[in-house]
Amino acid sequence: MKIYRITSWIMGFSSGVLVFGLGLVLLGAFYSSFFQDEFSDISNETVELPPAAPFVSKGSGFPPVLAYWISGCKGDNGKILRLLKAAYHPRNQYILSLDASSSDDERRKLALSVQSERVFQAFGNVNVVGRSYALNLMGSSALAATLHAASLLLRINSDWDWFIPLSASDYPIMTQDDLLHAFTFLPRDLNFIDYTTNSRWKKRQGMNHIAMDPNLYFKENTQIFFVSEARAMPDAFRIYGGSPWFILSRAFMDYCIQGWDNLPRKLLMYFTNVAYPLESYFHTVLCNSPEFQNTSVNNDLRFIEWSNHSDMELNFLNLSHYERMVLSGSIFARPFQEGNLVLQKVDEIILQCRPDGFVPGRWCLDTGMNQTLENSNSDTNEDCSSIWGNINEVKPGPYGLKLRAILSKLADEGRLRLSHCDAL
Repeated sequence: MKIYRITSWIMGFSSGVLVFGLGLVLLGAFYSSFFQDEFSDISNETVELPPAAPFVSKGSGFPPVLAYWISGCKGDNGKILRLLKAAYHPRNQYILSLDASSSDDERRKLALSVQSERVFQAFGNVNVVGRSYALNLMGSSALAATLHAASLLLRINSDWDWFIPLSASDYPIMTQDDLLHAFTFLPRDLNFIDYTTNSRWKKRQGMNHIAMDPNLYFKENTQIFFVSEARAMPDAFRIYGGSPWFILSRAFMDYCIQGWDNLPRKLLMYFTNVAYPLESYFHTVLCNSPEFQNTSVNNDLRFIEWSNHSDMELNFLNLSHYERMVLSGSIFARPFQEGNLVLQKVDEIILQCRPDGFVPGRWCLDTGMNQTLENSNSDTNEDCSSIWGNINEVKPGPYGLKLRAILSKLADEGRLRLSHCDAL
C-alpha cells in the first residue's frame, strides 16, 4: 500500500481577485510515502503474507478499470471503509482521503485499516492520502481537490478507463460485477455528466459574482466569501452547469490536468472565483472542447434524495425511498447518514453482502449473506481473504443487464446527434 503526502496550496489575492496559480500548483504537488517513516514500528511486525494476486488483464474484450476517489471529513472513517468494500473490485484503483477537519490520528487509523485487509495487501490497489488539506465544497478548493485526486490516480497507474468521485455519504446500488459488465460494451471515451445551459441555473449560481476561497492557502477548513464588485459574463466560451457528480473518462481527465490546448487552464482561471465550481467547471470544459464535446452522455447515473422535496414528490406513486432508488436505473445513491436502514436493505437484497463485508462476485467466492447464516456460530470468516475467483470476468445480475440496456440506448442516441452540447 502506498500513502501519499500532499503539500499545501499557497495563493495570494491581488486587487480583490485571486491571483491565478491554481492550475500550476495543484498539479505540482510533491508525492512521498511516509508509511515507513511514521508507521515503521507497525510495518516491521511479522505478518502472514496473502496469497499471490491473479494478473489483471486489460484491453478489448475485458471489463474496464475504474478509478475511484473516496473522500470524507472528520468522523467518516467507518463510512469510507464500508463504501470501499461495497464498491471494491481487484481490477479497480482507489484513493481515500480525509479533509482538514479530520485529525492525523484518524488518517493513521484509516491507513492501518486498509493495511490490515489481506485483499488490499494482495492487489495493492487501495491508497490513502497521508496529508489533509482544507477545502469547502462551495469553493474552488473542492475543484482543486478533485483534479488533484485524478492526477494522483494517473500517477499511480494511468491504465484505467473512468474516474468516479464518491463522498463518504454515497453508496452503490448495484454490484461492481454489474457495473463493470454494463461498461464493458461502451466506448471508453464517454463522459457521464448532467449539464444544462438554462439561464435560470446561471442566475441561481450567480456566475458574475466573485467568490474567494481562503481554503486554497489556509490549513484549516473555512468559509468562502464574496467581494462586493461583480464581473461581466464571459463571451469567449459558453458556460454549462449541472450536477457536481459525474463519471469522466481517463482521456478527458488527462486533458483537464495537462491542458495541452490551454482551454482547461483558461477556464480554471475563471472558475477559481466562482461559487460551486464543481457544478460547472468540467461541464464547461467538456462542452467547449471540439475534441470532447461529442463524448458526453447527459446523465450522471446518480440517485439523490433531496431533503427539500415536497410531500407529493416524496410519495410519488406511493413508492418508498428504496423503491424509487432501485427504479431510477442509477449506479450510486446519496446522501446516506450513519446507520441508515436503507443501506441495510441494499446490502441484503442488492449487494447480498454481510454488514461491512466485501460484495460477492466472480472474483470473490465468498457466499455473502448465505455464509453469514451458515457460519453464525462459527469463527471462520474467509470473506474473500484467501480464495479468489477469476478477476478478469464478471457475472452480471438483473441490475447489470438493465444498466447495459440503458447505457447502450443512451450511447446510440448520442451517436445520432451532430453536437451533444448544442442540442440543449
